[in-house]
Amino acid sequence: MSDATATAPDSADDAPKKKSKMPLVLGLVFALLGGGGGFMAVQMGLIGGETAGDEAHAPDPLEPLPPVAFVPLEPLLISLPNRSGHQYLRFVAQIEVAPEHAADVEAIKPRIVDVLNGYLRAVEVADFDDPNALMRLRAQMLRRVQVVAGEGRVRDLLIMEFVLS
Repeated sequence: MSDATATAPDSADDAPKKKSKMPLVLGLVFALLGGGGGFMAVQMGLIGGETAGDEAHAPDPLEPLPPVAFVPLEPLLISLPNRSGHQYLRFVAQIEVAPEHAADVEAIKPRIVDVLNGYLRAVEVADFDDPNALMRLRAQMLRRVQVVAGEGRVRDLLIMEFVLS
């Protein structure tokens, strides 16, 4: 029995020691101090934001928008090939022009509709599946409208509806 008592572990001496929580507490304290110091520095204007001289400066007023007119186009309904899975494309747009050119563009609207109708019928249906297709189609149509209307008359082509059904 003397061997058994000699090899029995001493519970007080061999118990695992707990790790100190001091680094965790110090990290938390430094994080709070750093966050508070950063908040105060921003509030006082020492870091980023406005300086004391900027507070008295009023913001500049916004410049007025240039005059603009919109010429609406009649809705176009384009029939698509049966193999595409879609039957029709409904297209509605407006043309952005300077007010002094609105009457000129209104007068040639049938030509513009004809050019857009011809272009949209020539586009491959597979091109509509591309996520960037609308941006590319819009740029192509705008260029064609600008050529028909004459340089400087048309500013932009705004697509109101582009629906495949």
